[in-house]
Amino acid sequence: MKKIPIGISDFKKIIENSYYYIDKSLLVKDILDIGSETILIPRPRRFGKTLNISMLKYYFEKSEKDYSYLFKELLIWKEEEYQKHQGRYPVIFLTFKDVNSSNFELCYEHLKEVIAHEYKRHDYLLKSDSIDEIEKNIYINIMSYTATQSNYENSIKNLSQYLSKYHNENVIILIDEYDTPVQQGFLRGYYNDIIDFMRNLLSGALKDNDNLERGILTGILRVAKESIFTGLNNFEVYSILKHEFSSYFGLLEKEVEDMLKYYEIAFTAEDIKSWYNGYIFGESVIYNPWSMLKFVKDHKYGLIPHWINTSSNSLVKKLIIAGGQRFKSDIEKLIKGESVEKVIDDNIVFGDLDNNVEAVWSFLLFTGYLKVIGKKIKNKRLWCELKIPNLEVEYFYEETIMEWFKGSTTNEKMEEMLEGLINGDIMTFEYYFKQFVINTMSYFDPTGEEPERVYQAFVLGMLVNLSEDYYAKSNRESGLGRYDVALIPREIEKGQKGIIFELKKVNPVTKETIEETLAIAMQQMDRKKYDVELIDAGLKREDIIKIAVALEGKEVLMNYKALT
Repeated sequence: MKKIPIGISDFKKIIENSYYYIDKSLLVKDILDIGSETILIPRPRRFGKTLNISMLKYYFEKSEKDYSYLFKELLIWKEEEYQKHQGRYPVIFLTFKDVNSSNFELCYEHLKEVIAHEYKRHDYLLKSDSIDEIEKNIYINIMSYTATQSNYENSIKNLSQYLSKYHNENVIILIDEYDTPVQQGFLRGYYNDIIDFMRNLLSGALKDNDNLERGILTGILRVAKESIFTGLNNFEVYSILKHEFSSYFGLLEKEVEDMLKYYEIAFTAEDIKSWYNGYIFGESVIYNPWSMLKFVKDHKYGLIPHWINTSSNSLVKKLIIAGGQRFKSDIEKLIKGESVEKVIDDNIVFGDLDNNVEAVWSFLLFTGYLKVIGKKIKNKRLWCELKIPNLEVEYFYEETIMEWFKGSTTNEKMEEMLEGLINGDIMTFEYYFKQFVINTMSYFDPTGEEPERVYQAFVLGMLVNLSEDYYAKSNRESGLGRYDVALIPREIEKGQKGIIFELKKVNPVTKETIEETLAIAMQQMDRKKYDVELIDAGLKREDIIKIAVALEGKEVLMNYKALT
């Protein structure tokens, strides 16, 4: 039985060592047929980008060794007219997937190493007459990391010129995860420096390069044209919103069925779908390939998260935690299984992520944390209906929300607070809730003037902590109005209490005291019959507790009683 290729992205190694390989070789045909001289195919991380780029390298590259044997059993070899392209072109192959540095100086050194490695791979050029002595000196300096920054910025363009002259054939340039250095620059404070370097490096290689046959780049995002691909008129982007190349990155349902059958894994298709399926690329519904391979290898442990643990997710967490009130409300909807409708733009500028919520939604979509379930054009803009793709990604959101929630109180105190609530020990709940308010106000807003943020954190905390036993709902219509928060037991027959909250801040305009505000909140729950939804769910009136909370700055008053 073939081995599972976990973490192996070298195509030759997979084929030669009889690892299980899902045939994506017709990517070669589609790239040749598409006609675009330079293409970018952005996809989420761990969706097979590096393996596919490696496959293209072995297919196209002209070398002393004949690699056609790697493809003899694959679909591309049945397309005879494309066989003439195998082993025909000099190839420049660069991967920036490991360029993960804390400052620009280290990032630049790492980039120099990547470029130097590719120069060394073609060091036979130094023995030829295709480059002159001055060029050879620069070539040697690049390999020894002593060339100027200008030399490195022009390195891909110059290497393509040397290779084309030597082989008498135009060059294919393959660049894997081109945007990893850019993302790290944004996250770690050297964005402008890395943008300048990458713009010069890539524009020189891909713009008006007479020695270029094809340029193929992969990454997670399209970094906006004005930021990095200035003036590239020969450049096409095929994002997950387009149907081109949609089946080559990730696994199709038939491919998953064949793999499960091969390894004789007896899990229901619906269970596997709910965890690892749900991505929509163009017109194809896609399974996460990393998660599926890990599941097949470790299926004895059941259906558990795999993909979300493959990196720090630092940028995604930063964006979610830093999001404003409306953004967090939308995240709450997504965790509940609802959808949100947002403007999506695949022309993202990283600099916009700090102050443009629309850009954040695009980022979450293109990085695999959301999926599109509907599209429409409105006011000349693309609006997409978005949902969380599957249970694995839902788990990530819950963990991120927990990190936000824990920022304001310890895990132990939080558990005691919520345990007191569901057990009817409201005095214990009140004690810890007051501490929570003080800490949360400090965490989210140093001025302590936004009690709504306490409410938001509280709701999300309950959604995550109590979701196994309760439906946690917020801002829902019931009776004659909208309650703030309600907890409804999933299994009424267990005798658990239903709980309704009304959180109200003191209104400085009407000048009620905090005591008067508390009384108004309690009266409002009675007058507007907030208990209707809970009674309709099967709860008896005596099993429903209503809790009123009044907030003024960091001061909290609470009152509670069972319905009669």
